[in-house]
Amino acid sequence: MVITTDASGDELGNPAVRFYPGGWRSARLIIFVEMAERFAYFAIASNLITYLTGPMGESTAVAAANVNAWIGTISFLPLLWAFVADAFLGRFRTIIISSSLYILGLGLLSFSAMILSRSQAPDQLQVALFFVSLYLIAIGQGGYKPCIKVFGADQFDENDLNEAKAKSSYFNWLMFGNCVSISTTLFVSTYIQEKVSWSLGFGIQCVSMLLALFLFLLGTKTYRFSTTRGGKNNPFARVGRVFMEAVKNRRQDHLSLGNASESLPLHPHQSSEQFRFLNRAAISCDLAEIEETKAVLRLVPIWMSCLVYAIVNAQASTFFIKQGATMDRSISPGFLVPSATFQSFINISIVIFIPIYDRVLVPAARSFTQIPSGITMLQRIGTGIFLSIIAMVVAALVETKRLQTAKDDLTIPMSVWWLVPQYVIYGVADVFTMAGLQEFFYDQVPSELRSVGMALNLSIFGAGNFLSSFMISIIDRVTSQSGQTSWFDNNLNKGHLDYFYWLLASLSLIGFAFYLGFTKSYVYNRPNTF
Repeated sequence: MVITTDASGDELGNPAVRFYPGGWRSARLIIFVEMAERFAYFAIASNLITYLTGPMGESTAVAAANVNAWIGTISFLPLLWAFVADAFLGRFRTIIISSSLYILGLGLLSFSAMILSRSQAPDQLQVALFFVSLYLIAIGQGGYKPCIKVFGADQFDENDLNEAKAKSSYFNWLMFGNCVSISTTLFVSTYIQEKVSWSLGFGIQCVSMLLALFLFLLGTKTYRFSTTRGGKNNPFARVGRVFMEAVKNRRQDHLSLGNASESLPLHPHQSSEQFRFLNRAAISCDLAEIEETKAVLRLVPIWMSCLVYAIVNAQASTFFIKQGATMDRSISPGFLVPSATFQSFINISIVIFIPIYDRVLVPAARSFTQIPSGITMLQRIGTGIFLSIIAMVVAALVETKRLQTAKDDLTIPMSVWWLVPQYVIYGVADVFTMAGLQEFFYDQVPSELRSVGMALNLSIFGAGNFLSSFMISIIDRVTSQSGQTSWFDNNLNKGHLDYFYWLLASLSLIGFAFYLGFTKSYVYNRPNTF
């Protein structure tokens, strides 16, 4: 019998025996739970702009801004939920509570679509009910998302070499499973929504989320649970106290940590010279607490340098779909593929590439670098950011050709399959950056702040969506002045999405340069795990 060496236990708080509970047995179930939730979420998010510009009667620019604002809210709320989970409720209870809110929101969304009239514009009450249900989903999703990923990774003992390798694989296969589920919902749910009934399409997602909660509760007896929550060990209180003490002692001389006798888990010899102003807190704070706070601060430059990637990421659920809606989507006479379905090529490319990455590229790179994960987490993220630049360049070139082909009518004689390359490059970029960011923000924060780490990861995409919404609103206002045609005109054949894509490609290149600069000075908290 082997006892785990990390701070985990069973549901009663007893130390976890390795392989039972926890390990792949529990993590595999959590992957299926995530798949059911992703099926529900992407059925809404992927086709929301179509619903807003269709039954809800919004303009293209307003609908795109609303979609970005909603996704941004979803991605920022995890910061609040992570605080609640790590300091008070724990991840398990937070997942149950947030899932219940999620299910309620999906049920109300289905009801709001049911009472919507097809023959007239929605009244204020119907609009209010729609947005209340939409943001109730956001509140539930905001608590569910960071906790479920971390809870799955918690099933592996990071101090055991074999389980540490399995944890890295877990993030890859979690993404693989999610993409299978997302691809399925993009084919099935979007068709039901557009061709059968929006209410039925939303109702199916409510059932899917009920299934996710049922599966999660089914595995309760097999899970490892964190046992380091709350009380005087509250990680938020520790980090806050370091800042307060550093400010209170700001008139003191800098204190050296070099001769500290205390054993620090975060390698002070490498990092204590960074953020030296926090060293003033050493009068009343433990050295480990100071280094823990510095570990969180070191994430900020990486967080900021990934924002442009998140802005690019936001376009797949908005303008890519509206582009496709203007193109020839016919497969056979009388059958049009929903434009949102083509987002599935992102997930198909991920499903194909993840096994190649995990089984071929990582072992090959490992033989050269001697790093368990093949390449460092920051190298993996940077590769995806570079690919996102290429995706935007390709999108701009395709849009230029589309506009050259475009006529006054909305459907143009150009196949929607021209959009596939930008979706595929986008998907491969996600294998590097999305999975890399998940692992990075899980691994590089103190163990008791891992829900916060995952929330910080998600907040990158929240900030990116809000910035995208802000950019769209400003550009739409500026380019439509004096009677000019907006870049985002309701008739995209008269607009200039190509200019917007070139702008994003340029911003991505600048952001990538900043990212490279920040990564050169980054010091890993656990050098043996990157």
